[in-house]
Amino acid sequence: MITDACINCGACEPECPNNAIYEGGVGWKWAEGTSLKRVSVGGAVVDANTTQDAYSDEFYYIVPDKCTECVGFYEEPQCAAVCPVDCCIPDTNREETVDELQRKKHWLHGGL
Repeated sequence: MITDACINCGACEPECPNNAIYEGGVGWKWAEGTSLKRVSVGGAVVDANTTQDAYSDEFYYIVPDKCTECVGFYEEPQCAAVCPVDCCIPDTNREETVDELQRKKHWLHGGL
């Protein structure tokens, strides 16, 4: 997650292999940075190119369901590695195992 200590520098956004990081106020899409075409959301199947509401209007934010903490891509989360104010931190309310993150990566990228 990105805390409210974020200075909106944008250093984290291009580093994410899943395109899970977005500028505050900017809507996001499941399809961006993934191979997803359709997604089940709240029991309904939606086009992965449908714009979803921003999670934050003020700061950069991470879409947790697209974040794999860079598992399968890098040794460590790249957002945290490049953040100049250390505001990219694990979300203690959404802890996932390495196996869960690997499965999510496989789901997002169709087996890459």
